[in-house]
Amino acid sequence: MSADAYAPQSGDLSYDVTSYDLVLGYRVRTNRLDGVATISAVARQPVTSFALDLVGLRTTRVKVNGEAVRFTPGPRVLRVTPARGLSAGEAFEIEVAYAGAPAPRRSRWGAVGWEELTDGALVAGQPVGAPTWFPCNDRPDNRAAMRIEITVDDGYTAVATGVEGVSSRRGGRVTTTFVSDVPTATYLAAVHVGRYRTRPLAGSGTGVVPAVTVSAPPSLTAAVDRAFAPVPEMLRLFDTLFGPYPQPACTLVVTADELEIPLEAQGLAVFGMNHLVPAAQRLVAHELAHQWFGNSVGLARWSDIWLNEGFACYAEWLWSEHSGGPTVQTCVGEYYARLAAKPRDLLLVDPGPDDMFDDRVYKRGALTLHAVRRQLGDAAFFDLLRSWTAEHRHALVTTDDFRRAVERAGGADAAATLSRWIDSEALPPQP
Repeated sequence: MSADAYAPQSGDLSYDVTSYDLVLGYRVRTNRLDGVATISAVARQPVTSFALDLVGLRTTRVKVNGEAVRFTPGPRVLRVTPARGLSAGEAFEIEVAYAGAPAPRRSRWGAVGWEELTDGALVAGQPVGAPTWFPCNDRPDNRAAMRIEITVDDGYTAVATGVEGVSSRRGGRVTTTFVSDVPTATYLAAVHVGRYRTRPLAGSGTGVVPAVTVSAPPSLTAAVDRAFAPVPEMLRLFDTLFGPYPQPACTLVVTADELEIPLEAQGLAVFGMNHLVPAAQRLVAHELAHQWFGNSVGLARWSDIWLNEGFACYAEWLWSEHSGGPTVQTCVGEYYARLAAKPRDLLLVDPGPDDMFDDRVYKRGALTLHAVRRQLGDAAFFDLLRSWTAEHRHALVTTDDFRRAVERAGGADAAATLSRWIDSEALPPQP
C-alpha cells in the first residue's frame, strides 16, 4: 500500500515503526557494512505480510517476535511473512540481519543514500536514501525513536543521529552509540564516517545556546573555527524568533571532500570543506533553521515540502539582516526579481515530485512568509512562528495546519494573503 504520492514505491501503511535499534559495523577501506536492525512496530490493520524498504544490501536472516520467518528480497523492498497474521493494534518486533557494499540509489532526484567519500562515508537521506543503509518503513510521516551503534576501524570517527554515548575500543576498532529519543523520520537519520576530531564549539553551551559539537579533519581546524564562529549567535537569534532549540543534540560535521550542498539530519548537519567560506554562511543558517522547521515540526507528506524549505530559506534572510548583511527587504527584492524571470508553472502547495526541490519552492516559500509578515506585522508574525514551533514540536503538520494558524493570527485577510502565494501559479505583487 503506497504511503506517499511523491514516493509511491516507498513505505508501507499497514504498520508503524515505533523504534529502530541499529547495530552496524563499517569498514572504510572495503566499503563493507554489516548490520542487525531490531525494529519495534505496531500493526495498523490485520497484517499477513509487510514490506521493509531496503536497497542494495543482502538480507541473511529475518525474525518476527524472535521466530525465524520467510522473507523475499527484491530490488527495493524486503517482503516479510510472519508465521501468523498480526491483528490491528498488535505490537511486534522485527530483526533483520543484512550486509553488503552500501551505495547511493538512483532516484528522480538524483543519487541519494549512503555515499563513499575519499576516506570515509556520509548519508544523504532526503528523500528516499535511508533504505541504502538500513531496513525501514521509509515514510515521512512514520517517525520513530532511534538507537545507532556503529563500529569503525581505529583512526576513524563515526558521527550519527542522536546524543553520543561513551565509545569503546576493542581489537583495533571503535564502537560508539548514539540515541535519539525524539521522533525521527527515516530520511533524517544519518551516519558520517571520517578521520575526524570531535570537540565543542567555542561560545556554545551557555544561556539559550545549546552545546554544539564539531567533527572535522584536524587539518581544517582553523577554517572550521572561522566558518562556525557565528553559529552561537545564529542560535541565539533563532531562539528569539522561533523559540528554544528543539533537538537534544547539535552536531556539525565537515568532510575533507567538497560537497555539492550541505545536508541536515536530526540534530546534525554535514558540510563540505568548500563550505568553510563567508559566502556559505547563509547555508549554515539554513541547515540550523531546519532543526526547527522540518526536523522538529515535520512533514506529514512530501507535497508540503515548502514548510521545510521556505522557512529555512527565510531564516537565511533573517540572519543576513541581523548579521549586518543585506536586509530582509533587500533579499525579498532580489529573489522576487529572480522568481519573476522564471516559469510560473509551480504550485507551492503541491509542486509535484519532480519540482519538490526546485529553487522556486525555496524562494517562493520564503516570499510567502514575508507576505504574511507584512500582513500581520512583526509582533504577530513572530508570535505565530513561535507558537507554530511550540504547538507542533516533534509533530507532523500539513499546509492546512499552517493555514489555520495564519487565520487564527490574522483573520481572513491573512489567510487570503497566504492563499494567493501558495494556491496559485500566478506571482502576486512583491511584498
